Amino acid sequence: MTVPSPLWPFVPAARAVDITHAKGCILHTRGGGEILDASGGAIVSNIGHGRPEVGAATAAAMTSMSYAVPPFLTPERTRLMERLRRAWLPPHLTRSWLASGGSEAVDAACRLAVQHFRAKGDTARWKIVGRDISYHGTTLFTLGIAGHVARKRGFEQLIPDMPLAPTPYALRSPLGRHHPDFDIAAADAFEALVLREGPETIAAFIAEPINGSSGGALMPGPRYWPRVQEICKRHGILLIIDEVMTGFGRTGKAFACAHFEIAPDILVAGKGLAGGYAPIVGVFASEDVVAPLAEGGQSLMFYTYGGHPGACAAADKVLEIMEDENLVARAAERGRALAARLEAALGQHAHVAEIRGEGLLRAVEIVKDRETLERFPESAAVTQRVIGAGLKRGVFFYGGGTGAIRDIVCLGPAFIVSDAELDRMAETLKAAIDEAVAAV
Repeated sequence: MTVPSPLWPFVPAARAVDITHAKGCILHTRGGGEILDASGGAIVSNIGHGRPEVGAATAAAMTSMSYAVPPFLTPERTRLMERLRRAWLPPHLTRSWLASGGSEAVDAACRLAVQHFRAKGDTARWKIVGRDISYHGTTLFTLGIAGHVARKRGFEQLIPDMPLAPTPYALRSPLGRHHPDFDIAAADAFEALVLREGPETIAAFIAEPINGSSGGALMPGPRYWPRVQEICKRHGILLIIDEVMTGFGRTGKAFACAHFEIAPDILVAGKGLAGGYAPIVGVFASEDVVAPLAEGGQSLMFYTYGGHPGACAAADKVLEIMEDENLVARAAERGRALAARLEAALGQHAHVAEIRGEGLLRAVEIVKDRETLERFPESAAVTQRVIGAGLKRGVFFYGGGTGAIRDIVCLGPAFIVSDAELDRMAETLKAAIDEAVAAV
């Protein structure tokens, strides 16, 4: 059900879906309708909606204490930090800092990287290198380190101009479609950029281990990350890994870093941390990164609502449920099941160029011509047509792309998704694509 929304006037009326409550993977609309959430919202939900134990934990925390400034310890913060260290984080990431959203957390991670060098007396390193297909947030700075043309549009004069390296994109590699060296070529292009900019000016390189919705679950290839890590280490550049979307089980491992043996200096992860039950994102760093600040008596300035007691309680309970129900392994298994269904429904579709991803982060790239990879014109708004056609059939898909990269549809359901729900997602996506391209 779509309605004009006087409470949220920045959303076009056609996109304002009136949700009254949700359970599992189902959103219930005013008037009694149901929507199967094939994307976990913005690829956020992991344990599903309506778990009363999370609500109870959050209520208990907020009844006990409404607020404490982030540097103070609270029982909820302490429990969450202990759980993260014990069961989730890579052992070398010993320092934690909490924000309430991905944009502000990435902003803080970049601030930390520059502050690290300044604390050592090195003021020459101030650049943060991003990638040309990426999204790291909507603060003016995080827009500047990302390659998201559509979200930069109209704000160019306000956005810092940071260098962008190529993103490994097997389907559209400059060497040719699925060229076996696409990953090495992208890594070598990164080093060429570093040398052009001057490595002594670069504080950090930031990227997602598996590209999220901006490129639609782009897989980097097996040799990209080992090569990039070696380049960063050799040139003294910190590596910031953005796992806001991929972290906490989404790709079938605790963090997507584990698929490629990435050892980041700074890790940002958050959507799956509380699974949509509360706004909380972590910035996790090594002792080597934080040591110069500590030695100089400096700290990373906090945000007012970072590490809110209620959010920490929700995150702690969500992670407990993930552990007790073995949901990371389930995400891997459900991801394989989803991939098989998408391949059966769309693998030979005339307008589907590729189905890709890992675990329960999957994407489909839609094209005008499957052989030449010609895209539909931007004005055709194919992604929005597919989302609209899906909603008409009671299934919500998540749009991806950057404007320049477009006609991407993402799926990221909760890890509890059933076989019947996966069947419906694949069948509905095929019907939605058929309807969308027929109308162009």
